[in-house]
Amino acid sequence: MMRFLFLFLFSLGLLLNGSAFELPGQSTQLIVGTAASWDSSWVDLAFYERQPGGAWQSTGFQWKGRLGKNGLVWGRGLNPVPQGTRMKTEGDRRAPAGVFDLGGAWGYAPEIQRAPSLNYVQVTSRDLWFEDPQSPLYNQYMRIDHEPRSPEEKKAQMKQGDYAHSLKLFIAHNAYPRIQPGGGSSIFFHIWRNGGNSTTFGCTTMAEENLRRLIASITPERRPLYVLLPKAEYDRYRAEWKLP
Repeated sequence: MMRFLFLFLFSLGLLLNGSAFELPGQSTQLIVGTAASWDSSWVDLAFYERQPGGAWQSTGFQWKGRLGKNGLVWGRGLNPVPQGTRMKTEGDRRAPAGVFDLGGAWGYAPEIQRAPSLNYVQVTSRDLWFEDPQSPLYNQYMRIDHEPRSPEEKKAQMKQGDYAHSLKLFIAHNAYPRIQPGGGSSIFFHIWRNGGNSTTFGCTTMAEENLRRLIASITPERRPLYVLLPKAEYDRYRAEWKLP
């Protein structure tokens, strides 16, 4: 019994310290983002696909992006994180690091180039995304049946006349049903500002043509993932997480 308990606690310790994890086997598309350090706001992005034998192969699609003004911090995704580490919080201007599923796309246009199975919502004035940690709908999307009236509804409007947000793809950080209030909300891939000269509040941004190509390339049935890490952390976890 004591030996079983020791092995259980040892395995739990590995999990909590970032080990005993690897990318889900059903995931065969992967976007990898590596930054120079935890404090870097630039990211190198690359697209990979898993081959029948299990090996990741580059598609040749590589591009630059921008991150939060203050760099990165561990986020709430699929992977465990080291014990006692700092985690993303609302308003810290850091992009969440880790391994994340991808959700649907939102945009101003009636339609975009995409896989038929990728959910796309044409954003109207009635489409809301809640970023207030006090809201019971924190980090959730809702389309209401009336024009926004309350200050909360108006603040949550996704369509604010901002071209940088005219096309976006959801990164499932701190996502439903395991939402931590104040743990960071509204994390997307979207169009960068000022030709890449502006940082973000925590999203990953890129040139519009690269975003459109990314969205057109992913297929939900292949469970595409986003891995975002500083380069040193990527090298540390590469073998055990089975990264490219």
